[in-house]
Amino acid sequence: MQWRIDTQGQTIALATDSGIPEVIYWGPSLPQAEDLGQIALATQHDLTGGMLDRLPSLSLSPEPGQAFQGQPGHVLAEEEGSPLLPAFRFERADTRPDGLTLISTAPGLVLTHVLQAQPTGTITLQTRLSSDRPIRVQWLAAPVLPAPQDGDMIDVHGKWIGEFHLLRTPWSPGIRLREARTGRSGQEHPPYLILSGDGCTNTAGAAFGLHYAWSGGHRMVAEELPDGRRQVQFGHAFGAETEPGTSFETAELIVACSAEGLNGIGAAFQRDLRDRVVQWPDAKRPRPVHYNCWEAVYFDHKLDTLAEFATRAAALGAERFVLDDGWFGKRDDDTSSLGDWTIDRRKWPEGLTPLIRHVHTLGMSFGLWFEPEMVNPNSDLYRAHPDWRLGPADQTTGRNQMVLNLALPEVRDSLFQQVSAVLAEYPIDYVKWDHNRLLPVVDAAQTRGVYELIDRLRAAHPGVEIESCASGGGRIDAGILARTHRVWLSDSNDALERLRIQHDAALFLPSAITGSHVGPRHCHTSGRVLPMAFRAWVAAQRHIGFEMDLRELTEDEALVLGRVTSWYKANRDWMMGGTILRLDSDDPAVTAEMQLAAGGDRFVVFAGQAETSRQILPRPLRLTGLEPEARYTVSLLNPEDAPRQSRGPNALKAGPLTLTGRMLMTRGILLPVAWPATMWVLEGRKL
Repeated sequence: MQWRIDTQGQTIALATDSGIPEVIYWGPSLPQAEDLGQIALATQHDLTGGMLDRLPSLSLSPEPGQAFQGQPGHVLAEEEGSPLLPAFRFERADTRPDGLTLISTAPGLVLTHVLQAQPTGTITLQTRLSSDRPIRVQWLAAPVLPAPQDGDMIDVHGKWIGEFHLLRTPWSPGIRLREARTGRSGQEHPPYLILSGDGCTNTAGAAFGLHYAWSGGHRMVAEELPDGRRQVQFGHAFGAETEPGTSFETAELIVACSAEGLNGIGAAFQRDLRDRVVQWPDAKRPRPVHYNCWEAVYFDHKLDTLAEFATRAAALGAERFVLDDGWFGKRDDDTSSLGDWTIDRRKWPEGLTPLIRHVHTLGMSFGLWFEPEMVNPNSDLYRAHPDWRLGPADQTTGRNQMVLNLALPEVRDSLFQQVSAVLAEYPIDYVKWDHNRLLPVVDAAQTRGVYELIDRLRAAHPGVEIESCASGGGRIDAGILARTHRVWLSDSNDALERLRIQHDAALFLPSAITGSHVGPRHCHTSGRVLPMAFRAWVAAQRHIGFEMDLRELTEDEALVLGRVTSWYKANRDWMMGGTILRLDSDDPAVTAEMQLAAGGDRFVVFAGQAETSRQILPRPLRLTGLEPEARYTVSLLNPEDAPRQSRGPNALKAGPLTLTGRMLMTRGILLPVAWPATMWVLEGRKL
């Protein structure tokens, strides 16, 4: 028996004789006339010496106890702990035009694999397991996929203020295992993997992408078996299901396939998150320019000061004012009051109404910071309910706080009532939802509780947007983004750091959800002092905001920031709905990307000079994604940023050029000389 599932640009084909089905093809779209029976025959392996007399199947869930020599797709036990080694047999397939459900059974167990073609071009895969008695699940993989025989693995590593570093690892016999055991998807190794073919670049070559849509810690296994076959598994962190049960399921595994290099993966994941995963309160609303007060005042809330910031922010083009940490309980620093979500009347004797009224008179909406999952030992909530904490009483705190056990219904009820009361009392259209410490234990029930709480709040307040922040970029995945609308990519507002972080995150995240702020002149996380033009253009690559004491701005800085903000607002509709394409820069000192409108009729190129180039003059920058025979006008938007050493006849400094797509993609375009911490911005339109 064979089946196939198709979507834009990719096909997954499966087959079985009698056991759990296995993937016999995953790659670019197959012709509809392809004979799947012949593919199944073509994928049968030979045998040789030193092997068993039958090659165990690399199925959607490789079975322990069935002579499979690699990592199994499930590790089960009876309730009392004895190993459970079922031999599953295929029972039936339920087919539909855009999906497939494959059901296999063993005595007392039902193993279900669900594959769904999504209109955005991705395919989602999920594993479900049910039992007629309580059992324990130590490991359950989403449907297991074969990996290609060429190329490398690209996964992601990061840290606080240094997220989204791409790691390229060659395949070799054995296992590459990455596991997030911090209770969140994490900066350390978020749940992404790209399998790049030999010679794959940003703009050319074969690649496969995988994204596990889960926020609570995960496990990735990429294994080359002794026989040469390769498999990739994703699932919750090992042992995350801490209680016996009769029903278990993985998160969705989102997969994409590209014949256009890494950008094909990035385009598919960007489109999928923006157009399918994120549930916008109002999809037609332009992404508003933010002002966040955190790095301006921290916990020192004074109405007059914040009202002045609101006035200045509005004059610069801000459209949403976000009041950050420090408005509740007795929160003068990070040692108290998490869990006490009532207005601090010492700072706000009339509540938040005077500030919100002022913000609204300026034409801005109002947002507010919460960290509902956390509790300080020095809080009324903790003193009343110490049993509501997650983990032991003598645990090491993080940022002076503990975690509430959201698996408990009474905890979720209390948090819902507190947060909902604030959202009901004040006209708030945005919540910055923070998560500033690692969890003391790995427990999938905690993540399910978080999801349930956010879902309940969104149902009660459907017009409120939510940002996922977790010490910066510590919880960025499709699981949390199915419930939120923006991510805080990093706590670093250093534009040089952000340039690289944003560039690498573009393989997974669209502009519309990626928050990026213009920070203080003297960066609070790096100590660098960078030009306003560079800081502003880096933020304008994504969902822009300001986060600084606006009184520090010189007249020239304010003019530059206002001009860049106006440009963003004039172009955000097509940019936020377009595609970020990373460019293959031949100069490692230049980090460049191109944002292409959905219809392909316009684009903008951001070329960031991160450091001094080794060669004297700029190398040509080749574009991508254009129609080879079409003609485009290309203009340099910011020639005023040229340094005084730029003294030659570079054509872009004088005016626009008209070139074909082939010329722009093959020979490229010459930019003026640039100092480090300079961003060239090119606008292009198809004639």
